Amino acid sequence: MANVKLSNISKSYGDTKVIENLDLEVSDNEFLVLVGPSGCGKSTLLRMIAGLEGVTDGELSIGDRVVNNLEPKDRNIAMVFQNYALYPHMNVYKNISFGLRAQKMPKDDIDKKVREGAEILELTELLERKPAELSGGQRQRVSMGRAIVRDPDVFLFDEPLSNLDAKLRSSMRIEIKKLHETVKKTIIYVTHDQVEAMTLADRIVILKDGEIQQIGTPMEVYKKPANKFVASFIGSPEMNFMEYPDFSLGIRPEDIYISGTEPTMKRPQKLDGDVILVETLGAESLIRVNSGNHDLTVKVNGITKVKTGDNISLVFDKEEMHKF
Repeated sequence: MANVKLSNISKSYGDTKVIENLDLEVSDNEFLVLVGPSGCGKSTLLRMIAGLEGVTDGELSIGDRVVNNLEPKDRNIAMVFQNYALYPHMNVYKNISFGLRAQKMPKDDIDKKVREGAEILELTELLERKPAELSGGQRQRVSMGRAIVRDPDVFLFDEPLSNLDAKLRSSMRIEIKKLHETVKKTIIYVTHDQVEAMTLADRIVILKDGEIQQIGTPMEVYKKPANKFVASFIGSPEMNFMEYPDFSLGIRPEDIYISGTEPTMKRPQKLDGDVILVETLGAESLIRVNSGNHDLTVKVNGITKVKTGDNISLVFDKEEMHKF
C-alpha cells in the first residue's frame, strides 16, 4: 500500500509562505499530475514528499508511515529529474545499477533487476553504450531505469520531459504511461505543460500561488473548470472569454462553429464577426474573429476556405458556455 497523504501542509521560507494549509491524498497506484505556472509551488510540494525540502507545518505520510522527519533514503521513493544526472564515464548498465551496487546488493540480484528494467524500457540493446552515445529520449529512459530497479513505493517525476524536443516529448509521454501500467506503482508527476497533464494523469491537481484550484480527472477539469484560472490554463488553444461588468462567460474554441456547419443545438446563439487571422495547422485550423467587443478563437477541422478580412457568421450552443 503506497498512498501519499498531505494533511494541512505548509511551507515557508522565512516570512514568505509558498504553500499554506494544503490537503491532498494520492491513492495507491494512482498517476497524479501536479500542474500550474512557474512559481505555483508544484516542485516544492514534490520535493517535500521526496524529503529534499522540510515541511514547515502539517503531516506527510507515505503508506502507513509519517515521514516528516525521515531522510529521503528512508522513504522508499525514487525521483526522476529533468536533468538526467547520468555518469558520463559509465555505460547504461552501470548507470542503472549504480544505486543497487551502493547498497551492496548481490551481483546476481543486481543483474536480474537491471535486465528486467532494461526490457521494460527497451534498453536491452543499449546496455553497453555510454550516455554520450544516446539520444535525449534514451538518456531519460536510463534515468527512469535507475528509478525502476530500486522498486520504490512511489515514483516522483519533476518535469522530466522539459529538455526534450516536441517529437521526443510526445513519444516519452507514451513510454511513461506504459511504465505506469507495467509497474503499477504510485506516480506523482510535476509539469507546467497542460498537454502532459491531460494525457498522462488519472487525476490532475491545478495549483496557483501555492493553493489548489481544482482536483479532478482530465475530463472533469476540462469540461467543468472550477474557476476562470483553471478554464484558461487547461485547454489548447485556451478558452474564449467574453467579459462583462459583473461576470465572465467562457466557451471553448471547438464549441464555436461557422454558421451552416453546426450540429443540432439546444440553445443556439449567433453572432457576426470579422476574421483577423487564420492559422492553418494541417489537421485543424484556428480562425481568430473580432466580434464587437470580443476576440474569439474558432477551431475547425482541416484546411478552411475562410480568409483574413472575411465577415462570417458564427454559432454556438449556450449550453456549452461557462459562467465565472
